[in-house]
Amino acid sequence: MKLLSFRSAGEDSWGVLVGEAIVDIGRSHKNRWPSLRSMLEAGACDEVERIAAQISPTLRLDHVTLRPVIPDPTKILCIGVNYHEHRIETGRDETAHPTVFTRFANSQVAHGEALRRPMESTQFDYEGEIAIIIGRRGRRIAAGDAWQYVAGYAPYCDATLRDWQRHTSQWTPGKNFPATGGFGPYMVTRDEIEDGADLSLITRLNGIEVQRSSMALMIFGIPEILAYCSVFTELLPGDVIATGTPGGVGSKRQPPLWLKHGDSLEIEVGRVGTLRHPVSDEGGLQ
Repeated sequence: MKLLSFRSAGEDSWGVLVGEAIVDIGRSHKNRWPSLRSMLEAGACDEVERIAAQISPTLRLDHVTLRPVIPDPTKILCIGVNYHEHRIETGRDETAHPTVFTRFANSQVAHGEALRRPMESTQFDYEGEIAIIIGRRGRRIAAGDAWQYVAGYAPYCDATLRDWQRHTSQWTPGKNFPATGGFGPYMVTRDEIEDGADLSLITRLNGIEVQRSSMALMIFGIPEILAYCSVFTELLPGDVIATGTPGGVGSKRQPPLWLKHGDSLEIEVGRVGTLRHPVSDEGGLQ
């Protein structure tokens, strides 16, 4: 299934995407699952699939306002420097454990919404990623059991203010300005993609390919990431893990390639979908 969150007629909802139409589960089953996260918490994906097969879509995709796939995750964990090519271009040493940082939910925008360069920065960089969405509560998850905790996959944009990222050794400021992360347009559930599939990842800026890689080239795979993160925190349904960006980021090009007002960015994950954003200035710097 393709699951998405949206706003229609002034009301937040979620549903199943069928072609270019939506089965509005959030409205028809509001008392049971008012949000996509609440449905994941109930472990009801199979039931929702049966319901969606019996109900005709009532909304057109182009008639709703999309929201980030999970608008209200308890946590968003991001894995840094998780592709060999990106590690090499940044000059970083190999590490025994994943590099983990956090992104705030209110820093995200939905598919089609503008990423905004804040007036305080001149170094707005792209990072295309593959996100996994957690489907079951888990702590100290064994790597061999990790796939059972994955609800699905989505494209993710972890755009970064490099100048603010480098203020200290902690990356939080450069990763959490409003409207600098993108999540969508929908998630594809785990049952559609075999566990361990080598999903491709391509980032394009103004139609030109700037990043290309795949899950097979990650340093730490999904089982290792879930096993590690679930030691220091309990993973909850609806939590999001952005699994890292490959080589080719703008800051390591000569000359640097920064996002600017009027740009168009897209992140394509094979067998999942494509996330698109225009880029605009928040104000101030031009």
